Amino acid sequence: MDDLKQLLDDEYKARNTTFELSQDKPDPLFAVKKYVDSKYISEIAAICALLSYGNAKQILKTLLSIDFNIIDDRKSILNTSFPLYRFQTKDDIKNIFLCMNDIIESGGIKNIFLDSYNKENDVLSGINAMIESLRNKVELTKGLDFLIGRKSIKPSASSPLKRWNMFLRWLVRKDNIDIGIWHDKVSSRHLILPLDTHTFKVSKKLGLLNRKSYDLQSALEITNNLAKFDENDPIKYDFALYRIGQEKIL
Repeated sequence: MDDLKQLLDDEYKARNTTFELSQDKPDPLFAVKKYVDSKYISEIAAICALLSYGNAKQILKTLLSIDFNIIDDRKSILNTSFPLYRFQTKDDIKNIFLCMNDIIESGGIKNIFLDSYNKENDVLSGINAMIESLRNKVELTKGLDFLIGRKSIKPSASSPLKRWNMFLRWLVRKDNIDIGIWHDKVSSRHLILPLDTHTFKVSKKLGLLNRKSYDLQSALEITNNLAKFDENDPIKYDFALYRIGQEKIL
């Protein structure tokens, strides 16, 4: 256990640098950070997270091709030609922008999350509230089932909620990688690992996960095991685990 903690601490320290985010070392957070001074960085980060599936290089290429400065301008959104990305059509991406524009007009995604999170100190209830706020825009969300996710999240759900948990990691944690603009409102100890194929495989190899299923319960199991090494910030190790898998170190 001590050896594993040392390995993870060493990897975290090595990865906790701005040099880890670049077009040569692709990660969607590189695109998000270009808008870190924007008033609407939370909504921009949400869209970037929701589009973060597939090959990291292609994700970043797509995100960098989009002008997120228009997020508060409905007319500009309607007049913009958005790129295609995998399962998403140009209209799908336009509609997720329109949804976020509506959310901005109603007070912002941060308030939606916090209203539910603060009731129980539970990030899953906050994630559910964000999903529900998007799904309530019925006329805009046709075709966006995969992108947004389902309502009524439970720990037994099959989806690990990777993109929503990654979004929260970006905005809650604060170091040289993560932005942390919500860190004073949400505790890092409540975050859940944004489980992806890399962290799933690496966690199995390191003994952080015994389950065979790629689901939310596995994400919670890994998070609980990482809390043994840092109970106040268990998913600080997420980025390091991701890079270990991405770079095929293990």
